[in-house]
Amino acid sequence: METKYGLSKEEKLVFGKWDPEEVVFEDPAMEEYISLEPRFVYHNCGRHANKPFAKKDVFIVERLINKVMRKEHNTGKKQKAYNIVREAFEIIHKKTKKNPLQVLIKAIENAGQREEIVRLKYGGIAVPKAVDTSTSRRIDQALMNITEGARRSAFKSKRSISASLAEEIIAAANNESRSYAISMKEEKERVAKAAR
Repeated sequence: METKYGLSKEEKLVFGKWDPEEVVFEDPAMEEYISLEPRFVYHNCGRHANKPFAKKDVFIVERLINKVMRKEHNTGKKQKAYNIVREAFEIIHKKTKKNPLQVLIKAIENAGQREEIVRLKYGGIAVPKAVDTSTSRRIDQALMNITEGARRSAFKSKRSISASLAEEIIAAANNESRSYAISMKEEKERVAKAAR
């Protein structure tokens, strides 16, 4: 049986194991901006690049893979980043006994900042002003901070990047302050609160 995008039920499973249809959103704003439908199998070749707001149609696991692929040793190595995320999902499933995609969505919901500051100029003086963060930016920032936290904890450490990514996602999903993504979110929101 084929789905809406011509993929069979087996092809639609994340890494052939976890069903995206089991995922439940707690933040209704995120539901519209997070795609759980793998239209192209983890590699859309930048088809969304020239269209505004088309990023929301990119499968969320592929967006995580793209963020892992951004710096240093993984730059441009899609297959390596794919394997890192796959191993991290295995570790998450082993530790939490939950669907890793659900844990990732919960981590994104917790790690996305709701408020940040912009600098406004009044007669040559820069004044910080608190503004609400758009949902699309919240997701981007959460993914970026999750992968940056994993990269920092794996650097000069015996732990692999996969284990570090899994730990970061689990910590962010549990809203623990030891998570780099959660601590960055809290810091930005604290600065924004002072600038209200």
